[in-house]
Amino acid sequence: MSLRLYDTGTRSVRDFQPRKTDEVGVYLCGLTVQGPPHIGHLRSGVSYDLLIRWLRRSGYNVNYVRNVTDIDDKILVRGAEQGRPWWAIAYENERKLAEGYDALNVEAPTYEPRATGHITQMIDLIQSLLERGHAYATEAGDVWFSVSSWPDYGELSHRRPEDMLSGAEPGNKRDSRDFGLWKAHKPGEPLDAAWTSPWGPGRPGWHIECSAMARRYLGDAFDIHGGGTDIMFPHHENELAQSRGAGLDFAKYWVHNGMLNLAGTKMSKSLGNTLSVSALGEKGFSPAAIRYYLTSVHYRSAVDFSEDALGEAQSAWERLSNFVRRAAEALGLESTIGGMMCADFVNAMDDDLNTPAAVAAIHDMAREGNAALDAGDDTAATNIAGGVRAMLDQLGLDPFDAHWDDPSDAKLTGAVDALVQIALEQRAEARARKDYAAADRIRDELTQAGVTVKDTPRGPVWTVD
Repeated sequence: MSLRLYDTGTRSVRDFQPRKTDEVGVYLCGLTVQGPPHIGHLRSGVSYDLLIRWLRRSGYNVNYVRNVTDIDDKILVRGAEQGRPWWAIAYENERKLAEGYDALNVEAPTYEPRATGHITQMIDLIQSLLERGHAYATEAGDVWFSVSSWPDYGELSHRRPEDMLSGAEPGNKRDSRDFGLWKAHKPGEPLDAAWTSPWGPGRPGWHIECSAMARRYLGDAFDIHGGGTDIMFPHHENELAQSRGAGLDFAKYWVHNGMLNLAGTKMSKSLGNTLSVSALGEKGFSPAAIRYYLTSVHYRSAVDFSEDALGEAQSAWERLSNFVRRAAEALGLESTIGGMMCADFVNAMDDDLNTPAAVAAIHDMAREGNAALDAGDDTAATNIAGGVRAMLDQLGLDPFDAHWDDPSDAKLTGAVDALVQIALEQRAEARARKDYAAADRIRDELTQAGVTVKDTPRGPVWTVD
């Protein structure tokens, strides 16, 4: 099976066939950095990290672009509320976003352009739309895209014209569906939030930013455009209309990830301080467990967040990690992955990144691996452990990835290991002198402390529950 992806534009799962044989261009709409990110925001980063890793594993050279929207109405509002420069708000939250991605082992994109660095390209694109009759400028200095000039408007979101009415914009546009390409500078707005243009000082609209940046780094045509389902309309619909209206082929596939919700409602940016990676870490949830949680559900599924579900994910992640570490201690596998991914895992990933099935395949193999270790079958255990590590590494979850190292954890692990070894030596001495009651008591005390001991042909092994 070759890779198949669900294409939002056609509402179908399609065979993935890039425009070029061995190259793939991917554009992901990044975040608007008006506030600190929480794990709901980071979900798209993790979802696309899985896609990019799988594309590269499939042999493609991937040019991956994930933008940052660092100029926007909401950013200006935050600056005014806090009495700080808007660009300081944007930069601070951009840094927090980068920290969040890094904490979850999301690999850096090929390019991460900021909107404010591409005003020239946006103006060029707007001028092209004016020349082609798909946009109009007003005396106030605003420029609007004319939705009525583009008959295919709505092809991506499959919305009817009557569902697209918008009364939130200024009243100088011809049609309520028209959307802003250039916003004239208004009294009271910061002077440094305006750029010179043929239509007067102002700033770009949100939608034109992504069209211009995608074109700058991926060309007039590329393979995959993505983002969350929450911005399919109007953002992606508008991107598609203005890009095609300017004569660009634009994206071949549209891939959207589902939302991470709280009590059935999309998470808001006000939750950034309570559901950030660091805040959840203070509650005992590791970054690796959070990544596992976001990976173990299908990227297109909407998910209701709960700490109970995150706790279950952490337990599941620890079971896999314990098997890998147990195998490493018994077989010496820390230095290399060196295993083969099983067919069920590969087929699941090729099937529209079916990570729930892929994760289930890893757990099945880990159970087989633990059984092989218990039976003293080193050959089978070695092959299975290598395969489990290879699959976890593909998902960015290899327990031995240096990314997950925490110096304080390493010191604690070393101390626990030394104490458990002392207890096991005392248990062995008790058994040697046939004091089985003392041996059983030591084992029971370890169990009460959360340490499970299994007797195997090569000696006792232990794991932390």
